[in-house]
Amino acid sequence: MSELIKLYEDHVDRKKLKHIVEILRNGGLVIYPTDTVYGLGCDITNKSALEKLARIKGVRLDKANFSFICEDLSNLSDHVAQIETQTFKILKRNLPGPYTFILPGSNSLPGVFRKKKTVGIRVPDNAIALAMVKELGNPIVSTSIKDDDELLEYTTDPSLMFDEWKHQVDVVIDGGFGGNEASTIIDLTGREPILIREGKGGVLV
Repeated sequence: MSELIKLYEDHVDRKKLKHIVEILRNGGLVIYPTDTVYGLGCDITNKSALEKLARIKGVRLDKANFSFICEDLSNLSDHVAQIETQTFKILKRNLPGPYTFILPGSNSLPGVFRKKKTVGIRVPDNAIALAMVKELGNPIVSTSIKDDDELLEYTTDPSLMFDEWKHQVDVVIDGGFGGNEASTIIDLTGREPILIREGKGGVLV
């Protein structure tokens, strides 16, 4: 039975948060707010949840371009190969924020992602998302919630998301209306940053 759970960014209810994280640990899928659009995610360590996420997106798990939602940059080496000092400075200046940074994948990635040469790293500027990842103790693998309406690409109302997704996910977090502009994607695997998708994030600082 799917749940719609209200959380407030300025005061994240610890009891509700622990309940959501327990569902994630047990292989559940959660729709949650970020600093851009709402995301659909699961525990990076739970293979069955990852497979469910891939099935929903209609992609092979080993080929999926999911983002890794991290609390901060402290455990970056668990998922990313060694990067240049200049690259790390770019990350530090712009995160948390509405960016997805493409970085070289490390050999210590979970087995299902071991063959991936690159990974997308997100540290959203949203207290609910960050509290969830912190409580979980490892990243969430995530993708954006898309709308079937071609004119309105991203759903912003959590109650509408619940109506649409309640048979496919375990929890929809109502963190208020979301945005309808996705993150800016920047590839940092080369000598110079390359803009892949222009979104909410502005010019790099």
